[in-house]
Amino acid sequence: MGPFSLSEWVGEFTDPRKRLFWGYLASAVFLAWLWSLRHPTLPRLWQRDVWFSASARADLKLFIINKVLFFWLRPNLLTQSAVALGVYLFLIGQVNSAGVLASSVPPLGRALLFTLVLFVIDDFSRFWVHLLMHRVSFLWAFHRVHHSAEVLNPMTVLRTHPVEGVLFTFRSVLVQGTVVACALWLFGNDLQLQTIMGANVFVFVFHAFGSNLRHSPVPIWYPAWLERWLLSPAQHQLHHSRLPEHYDKNMGVVLACWDRCFGTWHVSDRSPIPVGVNDQLPDEHQLGRLLLHPFERIVSAIRRRIHQRGKFKKFSEKGLQHEL
Repeated sequence: MGPFSLSEWVGEFTDPRKRLFWGYLASAVFLAWLWSLRHPTLPRLWQRDVWFSASARADLKLFIINKVLFFWLRPNLLTQSAVALGVYLFLIGQVNSAGVLASSVPPLGRALLFTLVLFVIDDFSRFWVHLLMHRVSFLWAFHRVHHSAEVLNPMTVLRTHPVEGVLFTFRSVLVQGTVVACALWLFGNDLQLQTIMGANVFVFVFHAFGSNLRHSPVPIWYPAWLERWLLSPAQHQLHHSRLPEHYDKNMGVVLACWDRCFGTWHVSDRSPIPVGVNDQLPDEHQLGRLLLHPFERIVSAIRRRIHQRGKFKKFSEKGLQHEL
């Protein structure tokens, strides 16, 4: 493995498969400008504190740390190809034939079906991992780093603790590798993904129409009927709210149907929303605090649990002696 190169940094902004591709950022700026013409009193994307606040600087620090860390970790992590091969060989072992549906579905239909299924299942898996990040206390300790952002900007999407980054990498590898293997087994090797500039066509459309405004102060909302199916930028901003009535709402990435099915959907709120966490620390945006505090929270929770069990045991023993 060679030294860390400039292409590792530039790729985040030049690869259409990446959310921060310059084209997606340009479209976000254009959409934010159009929205400001219609709603001149709402916050703007180009406000100084959006990009130069302590919170925004912390976003950048975590982006750098994660890029360097994953450059060294990536060769040692499970790969999508390895998962796809393993699942494919398993399926062949169960039914020793591949391409069982190849003759019954035309090539374009196979490509569109594969592209759509991959997009939907990937989106569903993102929803479930995100839900677990909120519902499981030790996972929340790491995901809290993302929610500690007090100002949202497109870089905030990369404000993640390295542990969360590893978990989402495994999610992507396992889900996408499995879907690819199943598609190859069903349709044979002559299978292509429908893409635009190398990105899944549905992912491209999602990013081109303002995905980067989800982490921004620009509350773009959709008509109520559309927000029942597609999560708007304003709905994701509500997910970052400090208000109790917004806790654990709008967990999805693209599709709102998962949130509606599992009771976490909330219509967008068109009033200003305070973002961040209610137990904000004075040095919340310092790099050392961002990286180490999750472990401190977990250790403290374990100690409290042990202490509580010890107290319960003593209480039980006294009660037993009294009964005897």
